[in-house]
This record gives sequence, structure tokens and C-alpha cells, in this order.
Amino acid sequence: MVTMPLGLSDEQRALKAGVAEIVKRYPGEYWRELDRERAYPDAFVRELTRAGYLAALIPTAYGGAGLGILEGGLILEAINAGGANAAACHAQMYIMGTLLRHGSEAQKQAYLPRIATGDLRLQAFAVTEPNSGSDTTKLQTTAVRSGDRYVVNGQKIFISRVLQSDLMLLLARTTPVDQVKRKTDGLSVFLLDIREIQGLEVRPLRLMMNHSTNALFFDNVAVPADTLVGEEGRGFSYILDGMNAERILVASDSLGDARWFVEKAVAYSSQRIVFGRPIAANQGVQFPVAKAHMAVEAAELMRNKAAVLFDAAAPCGPEANMAKYLAAEAAWEAANACIDCHGGYGYAEEYDVERKFREARLYRTAPVSQNLVLAYVSEHVLGLPRSY
Repeated sequence: MVTMPLGLSDEQRALKAGVAEIVKRYPGEYWRELDRERAYPDAFVRELTRAGYLAALIPTAYGGAGLGILEGGLILEAINAGGANAAACHAQMYIMGTLLRHGSEAQKQAYLPRIATGDLRLQAFAVTEPNSGSDTTKLQTTAVRSGDRYVVNGQKIFISRVLQSDLMLLLARTTPVDQVKRKTDGLSVFLLDIREIQGLEVRPLRLMMNHSTNALFFDNVAVPADTLVGEEGRGFSYILDGMNAERILVASDSLGDARWFVEKAVAYSSQRIVFGRPIAANQGVQFPVAKAHMAVEAAELMRNKAAVLFDAAAPCGPEANMAKYLAAEAAWEAANACIDCHGGYGYAEEYDVERKFREARLYRTAPVSQNLVLAYVSEHVLGLPRSY
């Protein structure tokens, strides 16, 4: 029996407070300038790394804090709740788990301590392809064994933070699909040192938000055989193993966004005077904000439940997916309530609402779309027929 505490411990509250103090040193002006230039928040990420927050999930034996997924989520939530953008650093937390759970001891010793100190950056996760999208088993990037190396060819799309990373996890097909019993077989994971490989082309993509995303082209990229993580052909299960962590952490991003929107809406509507009284006195303003707040509180409970189950090594697929769905919906509801109560000022850069509005919308699509979560819950929780 796994029990879920209803409140945070003193240590967890202190963890959030510590992150919030760092976030305060990077106000809206900092993020607006980065947004205009589509630039990466290097200074912000470096300070979080020096403070040990991005090594929260790395075990103490490898130089990390050895905390759980809930604490990792609280860190990301606090970042976004303060008006910053945790997308610049969240991937390291869930990518690192693949190395920790399935990498060799030599790989862990070689990389985890240096990731913990920030000497190595692991933020890039190359899975999605132009012709496969969410159907990962259809990916076409290949890694063919040749002596003591694998030769990689193919394309990836929407791969974030490649230019800001030293290392990258890559999922590629090592056995042709017509030679495996199940389509999920024959996929393998590699941990690549981007600085050392030749033949990789990175093309930055300009998106509606500042997300450091790229298209990748592998042209006969030779990588050492010892970059293989775990066993050849079992990469799909390794990726699935990390998806629950990813969903819980991304849900935390959305929770932080949602709390920022609600706080911003309450503050603005309470001081904005129209027709002789604050607009917050109008039910048309206050009711959407109140509904958003309730949605945030409910989503937080599901995130916490998923995190507690994950940290107890208990099955948590339904909870992790539902947490991501509910948190993304709550953030979007709060974003719309916030921009509505600001009126025209909601579209002005200086208020930061339009920037956060764009950032929050991402998580209704990535890393898994809301419809795919609904399909998962329909089939695996409710027992309904498979819809895709």
C-alpha cells in the first residue's frame, strides 16, 4: 500500500523556496529579451546547476542530491510559477533516468558525476522523426553495426537543446522491422557525445515560443559501440520506462505555469479599476479565475499521486498520463482566464502574459498530445477498444 501525504514536508517547501529565490534574480525583462532573440537562458541554467537543483534526481553516489521525482517536479513547478521557463532544463531530469536505470556502471561513472556538476550537459533526446511522430515504432533512423562502431543514418525532428548539450540520447533501429517478431523490438538507445561525432547536421527551427528546437540529419555518423545503452534491440522498453517520469515532470511545468497565471490574474484584476470598482468584483472575471484555480489544485493532487507511486517503484502509467493531461488543461484554462482579464494588456510584451501564454500551450501537444492520453486512458484504464 502506497500512501500519499496531502501536504509538503518542511524540506520540500524549503526546496521550492530556494528555487524561487534564484528565479527572482531573473525577472521578466531577462526572459523577454531571450524570447525576442530566441536565445537560451545560459546564465539561469548555470546558476540552477551550481546550486545543485538540476542534479536533484542523480543519486548521491554519483554526486547528485538523490531526491525523488516529486522533488524534481517541485523544482520545475517553482521555476515556472516564478515566471521563468523550465523547458530550458527539465529534460536533463528525465533523460538522465535512462542512463541511471539501463546504462552500464562504466557509463554511469563516466557521465553522471560530470552531469551533476554541470561539466557535461545532457538535455537532448532524439526520438521523434518527420514520418513517425507519436508512432515511435515506425522510426526510420538506423544504426548498423560495423566492427567496433555503429553507423547512423536518418532524420529527427523537434529535438530540443541539441546546441546547448554535450551529450544526446538517440533512439535508432538496429534490426530491420521485417526481421523482428514485434514492431517494438530491434530499437536501441545510444548515448552520444555530440562534440566528437562527425556527419551530424543540426538545423534550428523557429517556433512560436523560445524552445531551442532543431531538425537533425545523420549522414553515416560513426559512433563507438560502447555508446549503446543497455542491450541492443531493447531500446523501446527503455524509452517507455522513462515516459512516466517525463509526464510527471512536464505536468509540473504546467502546474507552475497555471499558478503563475492565476496569481497574475488575481493581482491585476484586483487593482484594475473600471466603472468605479475593481474588475475582480465582476463574476465574469472572477469565476473563470476561480475555476482555473480549482483545476490547478486537482491537477496537483494527481501529479503528487503519480510521483509518489513512481518513487515507490509502483505502476503509475495511468496516473502519470492523467497528471500530464490535467495539468496541461489547467494551465491552458488559467492562461485564457489571465489573458481575458488583462484585456489588451494581455497582449503587451511587458506584462509577460503573452509569452507565458505561448509557452503554456506547448504542453497540450508535447511530449504527448492530449488525444493520445485520452486514447491511453480509454484503452488501458477503462478497457475500451483500441482506437488507433
